[in-house]
Amino acid sequence: MSREKLVLAYSGGLDTSVAIRWLKDQGYEVVALTIDLGENKDLDTVQQRALQVGAVAAYVVDGKVPFLRDFVWPSLQTGALYEKEYPLATALGRPLIAAMLVQIARREGAQGIAHGCTGKGNDQVRFDIATAALAPELKVVAPVREWGMSRDDEIEYARQHGIPVPASLESPYSVDANLWGRSIEAGVLEDPWAEPPAEVYEWTVDPAQAPEAPAYVELSFQDGLPVALDGRRTNAVELVETLNRIGGEHGVGRIDHLENRLVGIKSREIYEAPAAMLLLQAHQALEDITLPKDVARFKDVVAQQWAQMVYDGLWFSPLREALYAFVAHTQRHVSGEVRLKLYKGHASVAGRKAPEQLYRMELATYGRGDEFDQAAAAGFIKLFGMGVRTASEVQGKLSSLDLEKLLPADLKRLTP
Repeated sequence: MSREKLVLAYSGGLDTSVAIRWLKDQGYEVVALTIDLGENKDLDTVQQRALQVGAVAAYVVDGKVPFLRDFVWPSLQTGALYEKEYPLATALGRPLIAAMLVQIARREGAQGIAHGCTGKGNDQVRFDIATAALAPELKVVAPVREWGMSRDDEIEYARQHGIPVPASLESPYSVDANLWGRSIEAGVLEDPWAEPPAEVYEWTVDPAQAPEAPAYVELSFQDGLPVALDGRRTNAVELVETLNRIGGEHGVGRIDHLENRLVGIKSREIYEAPAAMLLLQAHQALEDITLPKDVARFKDVVAQQWAQMVYDGLWFSPLREALYAFVAHTQRHVSGEVRLKLYKGHASVAGRKAPEQLYRMELATYGRGDEFDQAAAAGFIKLFGMGVRTASEVQGKLSSLDLEKLLPADLKRLTP
């Protein structure tokens, strides 16, 4: 009787390294799939480690370009931040990983896929639902949900079975990284009162230790997508890597987020996302000058819905596809330049311009060249306030506010 084969999303870390041995002991053949999304790992070592632990085959795939092109850029155009803080770095990587797992499973003739997610996290939902959407015939196995080991137990299990992993009882952090951001959890970070120790940060310097002189970066966009940095056209991967470096040198992109997980618990996460935060800020500044008011306000609603769906693992869903049709339409005029100023952990917009900007100096100015018809304002206000005026005349007092209490009792009145 042949053994069932699973394709495991293999990071090379503690959970998935233990998972290979554990799945093997459960009777599975394990094929390891490692996808490079820009975390700067030694992929040759990771691939060899998978075979050393017991995988029957190991793949390494460069996924950086499709990650940015097909997942990150649409979310950038949307302006999505989960709970107004998290740029969804890990969440955006999971549907791509799931899609590649499905493809390798079909190539290998596997009966299912496997991942190293816990029963507490969001990633389990993202992998399971994405697989159900793309290949409902495949089974999903999640060893960490089944084996009942704590993180300390896993470290001891790895030691007993000679599994080399970059984790120890002294350094228990769980880290995930890709081009769009780095997330850190576990250890002392589980105490929301504790300030994150300096050791958890790798991409960003302490803002207090950042350079005394500010730095400026200029980003050029075409149809809502970044195409050039400081006037030089560049590919997506190079642009993001450069912004991660520059932003990190100035302490930009640190996020301490107490977030609401899909499973109903609150979790404290530390994120480093210099490029993501800079690009989102620049993109928003360009939309501010190019989108009509009603479109921009409705797009904020779409961004919130998009962020929730991506966070909840619903990338492959009809609603997300429909939302992107709206977003793509809004981006037709979002082309131009934005200049950002970076200084000691903070980034601010120093300038923005666009060929099709809706900002017009001759309408906004209070100086010479003012073309605004101020005489028309009185009639506009009369019509705009007609409903309030009518209600006041017919129904009387429209506010519970006691106007008499607004003025001080000892109000002084002077006369000439």
